[in-house]
Amino acid sequence: MDRFDALRAFVRVVEAGSFTKAAQTLHMNKTSVTQLVQQLEARLRVKLLNRTTRRVGLTADGAAYYERVVRVLADLEDADTSLSGAAASPRGRLRVDVPSPLARLILMPALPAFHARYPEIQLDMGVSDRMVDLIGDNVDCVLRGGELTDSSLLARRVGELQLGVYAAPGYLEQAGTPAHPRDLEDTHQRIVGFLSARSGRVVRITMRRQTEQVEVQGRYVVAVDDGNAYLAAGLAGMGVLWLPHYMAKAHVARGELVPVFADWHVEPMPLYIAFPPNRHVSAKLRVFVDWVAALMLQHAPVSARADRHAPRTGDTSDPPQGRPSSALR
Repeated sequence: MDRFDALRAFVRVVEAGSFTKAAQTLHMNKTSVTQLVQQLEARLRVKLLNRTTRRVGLTADGAAYYERVVRVLADLEDADTSLSGAAASPRGRLRVDVPSPLARLILMPALPAFHARYPEIQLDMGVSDRMVDLIGDNVDCVLRGGELTDSSLLARRVGELQLGVYAAPGYLEQAGTPAHPRDLEDTHQRIVGFLSARSGRVVRITMRRQTEQVEVQGRYVVAVDDGNAYLAAGLAGMGVLWLPHYMAKAHVARGELVPVFADWHVEPMPLYIAFPPNRHVSAKLRVFVDWVAALMLQHAPVSARADRHAPRTGDTSDPPQGRPSSALR
């Protein structure tokens, strides 16, 4: 039995909650993972896991052992990265999940520079607008927009997305240009709906003009849960849509989208990188987070007003806690 492999398999089973899911994220077969854990229990002469047909849970001994093993594995990684060569060039596989429009328009174009600087980091990048189970899916970090609602995750604020309201010229020719957000409730107008990954319902948008505040739901004939599909529906003339400026800029310049409600304000959307509280902040994770933060400083900097009201994040080793929402990433 390879003790390191056995410890890693044990931790992954605990975090994933099943042998099947652990095997998938370790890129091993279920039988091998099961045997490693069984061999570890036999060596320790202690039952670490309670197994049922539905779930896997820790025994009292297993819970105590898990806490120590997590620290041991983190210390081993620290020992590796403490060497001068490893510290200068972080290496290894990093599993991240990011919103699809942000990946396409900002991260991917800049990725060659990241690779040139850190050639030994292998990125497994999930590109989606879904809610990700960081622990169960064995993801090191996610990049998401929205306010923090769950204190079970660590997060670092890395940007602020400015939002605007847009529509395709063809749509405005057909439906007319709405003069007030309430006009979107009219039978002649419609929006493109964005489905919240958390609730499954269409996200409502709050708009402000001086002392007036309006929560807009609007009528829709299509609602989607993906940012790229959301933009595509708007470009096709399916309705009015709310977009971060970075997504709309090129289309406005080409005349494919037209800003509407120019005198109304939509609250900016904070952008966070979040990761599990028990996940060691490795050198490769730290440099990735710092790279994303520097990149977003160019494309979506946090305003001075937002920075005054936001919790201080410090560096990646001591961030504020919370889980970002998934609406309109």
